Amino acid sequence: MRTHRQLTLVAAAVVWLSILMLTTGLSASEIRLSRGQTVYVPIYSHIYSGDRERPFLLTAILSVRNTDPTHSITISTVDYYSSDGKLIKKYIDRPVELKPLASARYIVPESDSSGGSGANFIVKWKADSDVNKAIVEGIMIGTKMQQGISFVSRGQVIKE
Repeated sequence: MRTHRQLTLVAAAVVWLSILMLTTGLSASEIRLSRGQTVYVPIYSHIYSGDRERPFLLTAILSVRNTDPTHSITISTVDYYSSDGKLIKKYIDRPVELKPLASARYIVPESDSSGGSGANFIVKWKADSDVNKAIVEGIMIGTKMQQGISFVSRGQVIKE
C-alpha cells in the first residue's frame, strides 16, 4: 500500500509531465514562415475497385492556396508526372502571382488516365518575404452509376 507522501509525489509528477507535454505541444504549433517551397502532391487519375481491379476514373484538382493575409506568393512550377515519373504536362509556362488569401486550381480531367494511380504534381512557390506557408493539396472525385467517391491528398514539402 502506498503512503500519502508517495501518492503526493506521483500526483506532482503527473502534473509536471502534463505541463511539459502541454508547453511542448504549444511550441510545436507555432506558425512557421517560409520564402518558398517545392511540394510533392499525390494525385490519383484512377483507383481500382473489385476483384478484377477495374479502374475507377477520377477528376483530379490541384489546389494551391496562399494562406498569408498580407503578402502575395508566386507559383513558378506546376508539373504533372505519371506513375513511372515521366513528365506528362507543364500546367504553367510563366509565373502566377497569388494575392493574399487567393487560390489557384489546375484540373486533370476524368477522361485523362495517363497519370495512373501513382501520378503526382510538383509545385514550386516563392515569396519576396517570409510568409505563411501555402496549402497545396489534391482533390479527387468521381462518379459511376449511383456510386461516388471523393478524397483529398495533402502535399508533402520536399524542399524548403
